[in-house]
Amino acid sequence: MVIHALLAAALATTSLPAQAATVDCDRVKCLALTFDDGPGEGTPTLLKILKQEGVKATFFLVGKQVERRPRIARQTLAQGHAIGNHTWSHASLPTLLDEQILDELKTTQEAIQQATGLRPTMFRPPYGHTDDRVLGLANQVELAQVLWTGTTLDWKLRDAKKIKAAVLRLAKRDGVILMHDTVPATVKAMPAILKELKKQGYHLVTVPTLLRGKKPEPGVSYP
Repeated sequence: MVIHALLAAALATTSLPAQAATVDCDRVKCLALTFDDGPGEGTPTLLKILKQEGVKATFFLVGKQVERRPRIARQTLAQGHAIGNHTWSHASLPTLLDEQILDELKTTQEAIQQATGLRPTMFRPPYGHTDDRVLGLANQVELAQVLWTGTTLDWKLRDAKKIKAAVLRLAKRDGVILMHDTVPATVKAMPAILKELKKQGYHLVTVPTLLRGKKPEPGVSYP
């Protein structure tokens, strides 16, 4: 486990900065595709598609799913994708007490670090439910908040063609699009989505690369 974690961390530290060095989002049209709620059963297939297309994405992982599928979490990081915290149980954070919010974030940090060797610097609040209190508590855990510029609602559409249409409608320079690697139709739609976005001139990058390689600041909300 330790060897796998160290290897994954080493690969990640070479992959992510390499992308930041080769993609200058001030000069080219960048877009960040992000995936929530995994690792899921369809995540390995999605990772294979992204690898084949040479695309990097950002995955916000649920702690209890990382505990169930640590190997997939390691694989995600080893392939150069960015990883963030999506809480332990996918709870609506503003409805919880301070201690409960901190527990949701801390236990997920520990699960991801144990599985991959990486301690995330970003989190995404489930459902986008957040407020100043949540952001302040995230700061205590040294996490920046990452939201989105557009959501596909893929969990509701559950149709590959409709999901593709939603992505293309939401795509814009420096955009952050929300999807779910736990939705089979999203994985099915991905080859066509990537092909069309590339055709439109987009460079598909991680959130840190979209931030021009700057480390997300704890307690700050992006984009």
